[in-house]
Amino acid sequence: MALDVSRREIVQYPDPVLRTVARPVDVIDDAVRAVAARMIELMHDADGAGLAAPQVGLSWRMFVTRASEDHTDRVHVNPDLVDLGGDMDVRPEGCLSLPGITLDIRRPTNAVLTCLDLDGRSITLTATDLEARVWQHELDHINGVLIIDKMTPMDRIANRRLLKELEVAAGRGP
Repeated sequence: MALDVSRREIVQYPDPVLRTVARPVDVIDDAVRAVAARMIELMHDADGAGLAAPQVGLSWRMFVTRASEDHTDRVHVNPDLVDLGGDMDVRPEGCLSLPGITLDIRRPTNAVLTCLDLDGRSITLTATDLEARVWQHELDHINGVLIIDKMTPMDRIANRRLLKELEVAAGRGP
């Protein structure tokens, strides 16, 4: 059965796909390119800086971003952070799969990422600040990690109601 890309939408917590460690993309074909295009469309529609394949219900190691200085859309297939460095910085982060929740997250300011582009070429990219943060956030997604996993006890208390509302909306709560 063919993948209907037009039906892909952003899934919300607590969808189980968000907790699954994603599988590598074996072949970059027209279906992968179509999913990447749809993800870019969804990211723009939601005014996001990045979107990972699990966020559209696919357990693939792929994410899209537009956080670079020139705001160019990029597709990262089978990404791997090979180096993190610089200062540790705390900044607010939201998530398209956790609407209404923003948390202060501590992350390194510099990152080096290896991945494949949509032509299957291996590339190495370097980023700082926002782009480095977005890469780390999206890589967390493809490893089944959410920003709520980084909550402090006070964050848990402050966001308990919003998380419960998301669970109830998904049919997983009272």
